[in-house]
Amino acid sequence: MAYIGTSPSNGVRRRFVYEATASQTSFSGSDENGVTLTYVDSLYLDVFQNGIKLKAGDDYTATTGTSVVLVQGASVNDVVEMVAFDVFSVNDSVSASAGGGFAGNISSPIVTGSTSFRTPLIEFTDGDDAIAIADGGVVTLLTTAVAKSEGGAVTTNITQGLTKAWFNLNAATPALRDSFNIGSITDEATGRYEGNFTNALSNVNYSVYGSASVTSDNGSFSSFTQVVTTGDPGNTNGLHSTASTRVNIQGAGEGAAHDPQMVHSGINGDLA
Repeated sequence: MAYIGTSPSNGVRRRFVYEATASQTSFSGSDENGVTLTYVDSLYLDVFQNGIKLKAGDDYTATTGTSVVLVQGASVNDVVEMVAFDVFSVNDSVSASAGGGFAGNISSPIVTGSTSFRTPLIEFTDGDDAIAIADGGVVTLLTTAVAKSEGGAVTTNITQGLTKAWFNLNAATPALRDSFNIGSITDEATGRYEGNFTNALSNVNYSVYGSASVTSDNGSFSSFTQVVTTGDPGNTNGLHSTASTRVNIQGAGEGAAHDPQMVHSGINGDLA
C-alpha cells in the first residue's frame, strides 16, 4: 500500500546518532544503530551536538541529502544527532507500471475506461455495458437500455423502439429535403424511388409508411397513393431489402405513376 511521505515502516521522523572522533567534521553513512543518514530537505533537518541544537549555516552545512558537515570539528566522543522530518507531496503518477487504472474493483457502480477516461464505459455489476460515452459527448445506449414512459408505468426499449429511417423527398427534382439513416435516393423511374439505408436493418420484416402530395397551380394539394414494395411496381407482396426500400407513387384514382413534390416515408424495425 502506498503512503504520503515515508511509509510507517520508517516513520515520518527519522533520528541518526553518531559518536564523533577527534576533530571530526563530516558525518554520513551508517550511524551508531546502522541507519544510513538521508534527508529530503535541509529546512526540515535539526542537528544537535551533545544535546545542543546547532544553527544551520553558522554551525553546520547540509546540502547533499546524505551528509552533514560541522563548521567546527567535534571533540572525541561528542554525540552528534540529526533529526530528519519527511516532506511530502501528492504523487502525480499513473502507477500500475505506467499503465494506469485500478488493480481492483471499486464498490458498485464500476466506472471503467476503454482507452482513457475521456472515452469511458459506465458498467454495472452484472457485466452489461449499458451506456458508452465517446469523445465529443456522443452517448451510445446499448441493447439493454430502456426508458420509462411519461406516466412511468411502462418502459420502452430505446435501441430498437424508435424510427430507424425516414426521408422527405421532392420527387419532381428529385432531391432529398432532409432524412435520417438514408444515404441516398435512387430515381429508378417515374414514381419509383429506392431509399438506400446508411445503416442496414437486421431483417426484411420491418414496417414502411408514408404519404405523397403535389401542389397545383392554384395552390391546392392533390393526394396520391404511396405503394411500398421491393419488387416490380404494383407488386405489394414483394419482400423488403435490409439495405434499401422501394417507394412507388401512383395516382389515387387512375393508378398512373407520378413524381409529386412532397414524398414522406418512414421505416420502423430493428437495426442490424
